[in-house]
Amino acid sequence: MAVIFLRSLVFNILFYVVFLFWSLVALPTFLMPRSAMLKVASWWAKTNILLMRAICNIKVEFRGVEKIPKGPLIVASKHQSMWETISLLHFFEAPFFVVKRELKFIPLFGLFLIKTNMVAIDRSAAGRALLAVMRRAAEEVRRGRQFVIFPEGTRRPVGAPPHYKAGVGLIYTECGVPCLPVALNSGLFWPRRTFMRYPGTLVVEFLDPLPAGLPRGEFLSRIETGIEDATNRIVAVAQEQQRQLFGGIPPRGE
Repeated sequence: MAVIFLRSLVFNILFYVVFLFWSLVALPTFLMPRSAMLKVASWWAKTNILLMRAICNIKVEFRGVEKIPKGPLIVASKHQSMWETISLLHFFEAPFFVVKRELKFIPLFGLFLIKTNMVAIDRSAAGRALLAVMRRAAEEVRRGRQFVIFPEGTRRPVGAPPHYKAGVGLIYTECGVPCLPVALNSGLFWPRRTFMRYPGTLVVEFLDPLPAGLPRGEFLSRIETGIEDATNRIVAVAQEQQRQLFGGIPPRGE
């Protein structure tokens, strides 16, 4: 574990160094179309994947990439780690996320969020916040963008009972576009609330898209069942690999 600790420490230092580097590279894109800044963001995402492999011995496997539709889309992803908020970027032409409003006040980083038209949410506003997200999401999707959303609303530890929000169904109905479910096991390798990074194979699986126009109840049922079944499957395989690697119970981030 001492080796993993040292590798994790080195990775986290380089993670912020790389972020600073790409932030500086992105500065000229403030004078360019939004797509230029999103392209730099995708390079940042790819760099982090390379660092994970080189330093932490974390391989990343993307499955079902051929299932990703072109054009406007909702991407509904399992959320176990900060990792997917970075690494899903480079699969879509014009992605956008919901972010906490406070993030827009972070120097430089907040300007990037504004430039790329990320949807800021005031979580204290409850119902009004959801209506605002629905309105903005529909506007951006109609412009041909891909809305990356985490249906559980926040990161959930590996093995936690699913807690899908009804709001994703309202957003799906409002936007009127297909939805791409995404399963993953990132929480085993980049857990929340710790800087430790554990070796193994991180898997992201793009599932069969759901068509637009499904009844809301059917959509919610299918999105949860599809994501959870696939996530449980790939988590179980990775946990068995970690048991063999660590000679016992695999580490879990909380």
